[in-house]
Amino acid sequence: MVAGRYFSREYGTDTASFVINESSVKALGLKNANEAIGKDFKYGNQRGRIIGVINDFHFESMHQAIVPMIMVMFPPSRPYFNNLSIKITGSNISPALSYLEKTWKKYFPETPIDYTFLDENFDRLYESEQRQATLFTGFACIAIFIACLGLFGLSAFAISQRIKEIGIRKVLGADVGTIVSLLSKDFLKLVGIAAILAFPIAWYFMNNWLQDFAYRINMPWWVFIIAGIAAALIALITISFQAVKAAIANPVKSLRTE
Repeated sequence: MVAGRYFSREYGTDTASFVINESSVKALGLKNANEAIGKDFKYGNQRGRIIGVINDFHFESMHQAIVPMIMVMFPPSRPYFNNLSIKITGSNISPALSYLEKTWKKYFPETPIDYTFLDENFDRLYESEQRQATLFTGFACIAIFIACLGLFGLSAFAISQRIKEIGIRKVLGADVGTIVSLLSKDFLKLVGIAAILAFPIAWYFMNNWLQDFAYRINMPWWVFIIAGIAAALIALITISFQAVKAAIANPVKSLRTE
């Protein structure tokens, strides 16, 4: 509660009272929550007074902004409800459901019980995003695998073209680390150019996608730095096998190859 109180059985007049959220206070043009307490209010055909203001909370998906909400309590002589929310412990779900079904049939024998779990309802709010995440993850893995195959073949071809150069460098005293660094440098330059081209495009499409949400994060710069480092590491691991193999080869065999 931000101000006032919630409905109580101790007050018989609460059936003609209202509890609103903070967004309703703003929509009514009031300065703060305390100013709303005791105000005359009408909702539909029901007249009464505002007795409490609650914090804003999300009752829809993050696609929508929090809207004004009015809570009422109908008198027993005029019951009106569509759903009942029941909190149960997660350790005894089956016995709890059996008890609920038994109790329901006791009072509503001709109406079948129809229930859902609240966490499943929340999951459905973001079902499309979860499906997109699965698809994009799968396609990203396939793209990385294909790119690694191409990079592996390209590195093997490029190293075979420089086999004598590698042999001469080894004869002149170059160690394995120096040769691997030399062979990897050209490919890492290509990865850097690809990252520079990809980052603005990725930021543009991700930013547009986030606009569909009323509540969203910003795209921090360090995400792209981590992505670039990850791409460089994947490329380095892919070509390191061929580079190390060429670096540890016998230079005499390399120089004798025509």
